[in-house]
Amino acid sequence: MLTSTDFSGLFNERFFQNFLPVPANDQLYMEVCPPDFELPNITGGNRIKLSSYRGKMPVILAFTRIFTEKQYCPFCYPHIKALNENYEKFVEAGAEVLMITSTDERQSKIVVQDLNLKMPLLSDPKCFVFRKYATGQALGAPLPAQFVLDIQGKLRYRHLFSFLDTNASVDKLLAELEAVK
Repeated sequence: MLTSTDFSGLFNERFFQNFLPVPANDQLYMEVCPPDFELPNITGGNRIKLSSYRGKMPVILAFTRIFTEKQYCPFCYPHIKALNENYEKFVEAGAEVLMITSTDERQSKIVVQDLNLKMPLLSDPKCFVFRKYATGQALGAPLPAQFVLDIQGKLRYRHLFSFLDTNASVDKLLAELEAVK
């Protein structure tokens, strides 16, 4: 019996706004606080403001590419799983990992449940934060990227998507986190 892929929910406003390719842009300056934002935390049910972490702990921003609650980017799905499986290592290192997705709140709740996410999953369906951070876009969704911010909230490391190196590994992010202590 053949099964078909479920594309329901894929062709929405976000898909068409992100359809044309726009490469990631290295526009944020190192050792400067990147743009602040506030987004709903699907995992915890509250809103998270990036600047609330300044002076308290380093932050890993993990922008991820999820098309719908049933359709994951083949490069991002293993990265999401790896970050989730190693979340305690980031917490033990004194940092928070904020995963940011462009799926809406309804879709994001399903993702949190299906993947049993431990880290905060922030929903940015209008892609405002993705654009502020110039992660780029292609084929219906913004591109993934990772940023390490020190305890003062200053940018210390960035990884922008490329087909040669799609996402920064957990080991690389932990090493960069260790370097900012």
